[in-house]
This record gives sequence, C-alpha cells and structure tokens, in this order.
Amino acid sequence: MIERLNLTMLTDFYELTMANGYLAKGCAEEIAYFDLFFRKIPDNGGFALCAGLEQLIGYLNNLKFEQDDIDYLRAKGIFSEEFLCYLMTFKFECDVWAVPEGTPVFPGEPLLTVRGPLIQAQFIETIALLSICHQSLIATKANRIVRAAKGRAVMEFGTRRAHGTSAAIYGARAAYIGGCAGTSCVMAERDFKVPAMGTMAHSWVQIFPTEYEAFESYAQLYPENTVLLVDTYNVLKSGVPNAIKVFQEYKPKNMGIRIDSGDMTYLSKKARAMLDAAGLQDCKIVASNSLDENIIRDLIDQGACVDIFGVGERLITSRSEPVLGGVYKLSAIEVNGVIEPKIKISENVEKITNPGFKKFFRLYDKDTQKAIADVITLADEEIPEDQAYELFDPGFIWKRKIASNFYAVKMQKRIFKKGECIYDSPPIEEIRNYCALQVNTLWEELLRFENPHEYYVDLSKELWELKNRLIKEFQY
Repeated sequence: MIERLNLTMLTDFYELTMANGYLAKGCAEEIAYFDLFFRKIPDNGGFALCAGLEQLIGYLNNLKFEQDDIDYLRAKGIFSEEFLCYLMTFKFECDVWAVPEGTPVFPGEPLLTVRGPLIQAQFIETIALLSICHQSLIATKANRIVRAAKGRAVMEFGTRRAHGTSAAIYGARAAYIGGCAGTSCVMAERDFKVPAMGTMAHSWVQIFPTEYEAFESYAQLYPENTVLLVDTYNVLKSGVPNAIKVFQEYKPKNMGIRIDSGDMTYLSKKARAMLDAAGLQDCKIVASNSLDENIIRDLIDQGACVDIFGVGERLITSRSEPVLGGVYKLSAIEVNGVIEPKIKISENVEKITNPGFKKFFRLYDKDTQKAIADVITLADEEIPEDQAYELFDPGFIWKRKIASNFYAVKMQKRIFKKGECIYDSPPIEEIRNYCALQVNTLWEELLRFENPHEYYVDLSKELWELKNRLIKEFQY
C-alpha cells in the first residue's frame, strides 16, 4: 500500500539546498507563511475541484528522515553536519489551513496556507503541490465528464493508461470524488473504498470455441452482474444476438452489454432496439473506447442509447490538459511577532502574488443559495453580512462589484496546529457527496464547457490596498 512508504525524500533537490542554507544563515526558525494556489483552470473551464488533502496529511503525519536518507545526503558532500543532525531529529511543527476536498475552487485562492519555521514550511512545497495539484486535476476532469454524461454513470477505466502506479491509485480516488461511479483499479477499492467495477476483455471471448460459449460461461460464473463484451467479432450480427440468447436462458439479476469500438451512436441504437424487441428493456448498454466529455456530449446529442460510460486514458491522464499549474509562494514572515507581508512582482500580471497572511470567504445569495463571489481577505478580517460589501478586482480595476443579500462562509479549515493534526478526513463517500452538493451551488452559466461565465474572485479593500502599496514600493 502506497500509504506505508516513507516519502520524505520525494522532494525537489533545491528544497534541501535551501534548507541547508537557511540553517547556515541563521534564519531557519523564522516564522514564514506560504500559500498554495493555481493560476489557470484546466480546459478553460469555469472552476476546479480541490482534492488530495488526505494524502498530504498522511505525509505530514509521517514526515521523518531515515538513516539511509542522512547517509545519502552526507555522501553528496555539500550539506553541513549541523544540517544533517537537524534532519535526524526533524519534527514537523507548522500550522496548516486547507480547503476541504471536493470544494469548487478558483485561480488565486489559497487552497493551502502553511505557517511555521521557514526551514519546515519551505521543505513541504514539493509534496504539497504534488498531492493537491494531481488529484485536483483528475477530480476536475472527472467532474467535467460526469456532467457531460447527464446523469448516466461514468466508470473510471484508466489504471493501465495512468502515468505510474500512484497516478493510477490516487487518480481513481480523485475521479470518484469528482463524481465517477467507480473504478477498474482494485487497489483503489482496497485502500480508499472506491467501488471496483469491470466486465471482461476480448481475450475472454477469444479463448472459447465460440462467442456464445464465452458469454454462457461468464453468466454462469457471475449471475448477479453479467456484462458481456459484444464487439469481439461483430456487434450486431453475433455479439448482441448471442448476448440476448444467454440473457434469456440464464436471466442474470443485472445484465448489460459493452461496446468498445465502432460508431457508438449507430451501434447503441441498433443494439437497444434488438434488446427491447427481445424483452430485455432492463439490459444496460456500456460504451467505452477513448471517451472524454466532448465525445460523450456528442453521443448524447446524437441520441446514442448508452446507459454507462467507461472512460480511461483521457480521464486518468487529463489528456486535454495534463497539468494543474499550482504554485507555492511565500506570502509573509514574522518579525518580532509582527506579520510582515511579502509579494512577488512580475511583468506578467497573473504572476503577481497576493501578500500577507490570508483567508478567503465564499458569498452565497440568501434567496437562491447560489455562490455569487469569493473574497480573499487578510486573516484578521471578517465580512459583515448586514450591509453591502465592496469587492475589489485583483487586476487593479477599482470597485468592480457590490454584493448584498448574502451570507459568507470561510473556506479554509484548520488542519494542523503546531505540527499536530486536528482534522479528521471524512470518508470518501462523504467527500463525494459534499462535492456534488457544492458543485450544485454554482450557477449553470459557470458549468458551461465553452466560454463559462467568469466567477468573481476579488480582494477585500484592506488586502487590495496592501497589494497596491507593496507594488508601488517595488517600482523602480
């Protein structure tokens, strides 16, 4: 099980060279604040979904350097003995706030905020980005595919196409959070309670003397759930007729056929008519073969008679956009107990960071219960709900929107307090249900695949003014 591995050394080398440098320069124990956020929604969508927090918690709870790690670093010949001794007694002591898994999120929002000794808060950058960005990417893609299916079940079938073992297992977990009904990955069910599903391969059909005998044997073995792959030879001339014969003879409790090639719309329509004529209206039709949200949407628009979609490579790899561009940036340090904000300046406006120790709120319309805007604030701010509230555009356009008749929800939760985990990760079924409820709070215009409505993510006046002041200070 991947969870049992010590992943401490799964890090970028510069995390170690910087840590060694911080200790050498006497600033290792200075209190620093870091934010993890992303800049662009995958596939030009309207929102992303946050996932991967449970795995990050597991890493932080078990963060320690083994003797083999120390020996390896000593052999590099560039790290001080003081630093190696520090690593031998390393103990994570940071505070962490995070957005719960399954939450819709938007660019610039701090999905994770870390406060603690600089040497520690900096070191976890790599694994934080790896854990949060990968699963958030797959959960987001899965949700797009599930929404395209319009209520039809989607099964994640990508294990054999994933970019490595952990990508397969954690990708299956993220896909389930995003709304998939289950996965082909057995380890994902064993370790994360994601329902494992599957039918048969073409080799099962080919190994028997006839297609009928292959179907008959499968029905005898699995009478509770008999799904037959009908495109090994000819879908309409042999596959569906043989499936019908077996279904009528053995009457399985749940039955279905899977089509894995050819014109899905044409074949599913013809197959549906044949099944119905045989009195098998309850028989489900499963479609697979390099599907994604766009193909599924087209199939449904064309009237394809598909009840379940099996989606593999284009989901588990998020093939259309395989990276969520997350970043982990310093936002403040503490000097004699006073928070001193830090900002990164860039000629690219989208790369200018939001300074200071922050949190963010989601504003919901009191009448519709729909999300109307997010507001990033400084950590000590609250949002009054009994009066109109001005939102300030982070692109420096003054007073873009005024919110009224709303209630505000703080989106981050405290996860670690001085290195001790104080948060219980919910069961995955609860995360999945929460995700569906949260997506339902978004306006339909935001759910469009093409040119979705832009969701407001603005700054409080105090944060907006702080950011502008710091930008002016660094103008040369």
